[in-house]
Order: sequence, then C-alpha cells, then structure tokens
Amino acid sequence: MARKELNDLAVSAFCESMGMMLQSGITVEEALDLLRPKEEEGELSSVISGMINDHDSLSLSEAMKKSEAFPEYAVSMVAAAEKTGRMESTMFHLSDYYKTEKKMTDDLRSALIYPSAMIVMIIAVLFIMLKMVLPVFVEVYESMSGDLSSGAFPYVRTSRTLCTVLLVVMIVILACVLIGIFMWKNNGRKQVEGILRRIPLCAKILDTLALLRFTSAYDMYLSSGEMQDEALIKSMPLAGDEVIMKKLQRIEALMKEGNGFGKSAYSEDLYGPVYGRTLIPAERSGNIENALKRLIGLLRDDSAANVSRLVNTLEPLLAGLLMIAVAVVLLSLMLPLIGIMNSIA
Repeated sequence: MARKELNDLAVSAFCESMGMMLQSGITVEEALDLLRPKEEEGELSSVISGMINDHDSLSLSEAMKKSEAFPEYAVSMVAAAEKTGRMESTMFHLSDYYKTEKKMTDDLRSALIYPSAMIVMIIAVLFIMLKMVLPVFVEVYESMSGDLSSGAFPYVRTSRTLCTVLLVVMIVILACVLIGIFMWKNNGRKQVEGILRRIPLCAKILDTLALLRFTSAYDMYLSSGEMQDEALIKSMPLAGDEVIMKKLQRIEALMKEGNGFGKSAYSEDLYGPVYGRTLIPAERSGNIENALKRLIGLLRDDSAANVSRLVNTLEPLLAGLLMIAVAVVLLSLMLPLIGIMNSIA
C-alpha cells in the first residue's frame, strides 16, 4: 500500500535538518540516524526508519523515492544534487521552497475560510429572520383587525421576499465555493482557475503564485548545477498555470536563439518591467542566483499582500451586505408597528 505523502511542513523540516547536518560534516547515514526519534511516533519517524534500512543499498534520493512519502520534485532535486555535489545548498533550498508552499497554502486557505464563515453567518441570520422573527410579527398583525394592520402586510411581504432572495443567493454562493474546493482537490483545478481569472484580483494572485513556484524551482535547479536552458525546462511544469506556461515556452524559444534568461524574461514581461529589468545586469555580472533570491522574496511579499487585499475587500463587503439586509428587514417590520402605535395614541 502506498504511503501517504508528507505535508510541506514535514518535508521542509526534514530538508532543513539534513542540510544543517551535512553542512557540519555529518554523513547522510549519521544524519538519518540522528533524525530518527527514539520513539516511533508520527509519519515522518516511520519514513526515516524505512529510509535508514534502505540507504545501505540505495542512494538518498532512491530511498526517498522508495518511501513514497516525498514529493517527486524533492526527489528529483536531491538526485540532481547527488550528481553535482551540491547537496547542502539543495537541501536548504528545498526547505525554503516547501516553507513557501506551506505559507501559500495557508494564505489561500485563510482567504477562503473567512469569507465562507461570513456567508454561513449571513445564511444563519437570514434563516432566523425568516423562521423566527417574521412569523412573530405576522401573528401580531393578524391578531389586529381593521385599518390599523392592513397597511403592515405589504411591508412584511417585502421583508420576506428580500430575506428569501438574499438567502437563496448566499446558499448558491456557498455551494459554488464548496464545489470549487472539491474540484480543486479532484483534478478540476484548471476549470476553477479559469473561472477565478475572470476576477482581476484573483487573476493577479494566481499569476504571482505561479511565478513564485517557477522562480523557486528555477533558482534551485541553477544552484544544483544545471544550465539555464535545462533548469528552465525542468522548472516549467511546476508553474501549474497555463498563462505563465505560454510565456515560459516563448522564453524557451528565445533562449534557444542564444539569449539569456534575464533578457528573454524581460522581453516577455514575465516579472513586469521593474522586477524583470534587474535580472539583465545581474545575469551579465554573474549574480543571477542572488537576483533570483531577491525576486523570490518580492514575489512572496506580493503574494501575501494580494491575498490580504482580497480578504480585506471581501470582509467589509459581506459585513455590509449582512447589516443592510438586517436593517431593511427590521425597518420594514418596525415602521408599520410605529404607525399602529401612533394611530392608537
């Protein structure tokens, strides 16, 4: 039976620990033995135990692959590092990469959870209004006779209609969110992204996340000793975005004509005019890896800022919608009651 793949945080912790031990001169065998807890607890512990048993006859990358617990990207990067002798730097790069992946996942999850919670709250309030508040006022008005209560029913019908319409809209929106999450986790990611791209801010978030994944992978492949064109080809699938993939394919064609990555990326406006321009002088001076690291930090900040902007946009919008709905319903119920009390007085 296939083992469940480790989460991003566990992979990051493993790679960081391995990198520090290898940097201090400890062998891979000793590092694995030190990483194994005394008590066999948790998925990572059992994975390391299996790798220790396999490492006598297999390399670290082969042991990682056999465990079926590490992402394919991590396995391929370790395999490349074993050939180029850059295991320490690759391990630290992988640690940073999977930390970034974890943060992006958490940011996207928070961007979905809070609005979804607000929608659920709006649905609950509207349901209570329809099932508990409105019937009480209807009974009060029906118990009255004559002209005192006849003018109240149009307001009550308006309130009921408004609540019902808003309730249906909120249920449809919540259903769409849940269906989108289900599709995203079950090979329907492209369809969901196609819908989200119609929203400008969501499209910007998707582009930034795709660029961040690609740039992190490209930087790691360069650090492991790959040539620019080979690093580009191997990093392209990790972008996971058709729009970015098309730009990368055009960049690949330009690089085959003899252009460097920095100039090609600037020509295709991959990173925008400000960020892209910094790669050209960095490439000419041989500091492309340092420029990519700075670019990764900027993309990470942009990604977090865009997700935060989305949440900050949805929060007041949904809160305002809830307050408006409740205010209109309460006014439509209280105004007739005030009129009735004035008539009695």
